[in-house]
Amino acid sequence: GHLVESGGGLVQPGGSLRLSCAASESVFSVGYAGWYRQAPGKLRELVAVITPFNVTNYEPFAKGRFTISVDNTKAMMYLQMNSLKPEDTAVYYCSSGGLVWGQGTQVTVSS
Repeated sequence: GHLVESGGGLVQPGGSLRLSCAASESVFSVGYAGWYRQAPGKLRELVAVITPFNVTNYEPFAKGRFTISVDNTKAMMYLQMNSLKPEDTAVYYCSSGGLVWGQGTQVTVSS
């Protein structure tokens, strides 16, 4: 299957965005599902993961601000991002098992 992200854009500091990831089959096609991000000049980093049993885990910078979720069809995954900061600016990718990747969606946090 393949994954397609959407929902990125330009937002002011303190604002919110909701990213979506649409899977052709299931976001869990290769195990857990997750959101990653890559800022300019930096390595891609994990943001949050979710398992088929709805267990979630967040990187410290995402805890309390971001929420990862999957719908009942298991074909849609979301990342609700609140209290956004300029350092959250990056291309955000969804992935299944770290093996199947979407093309990414740009998130820019700037005033």
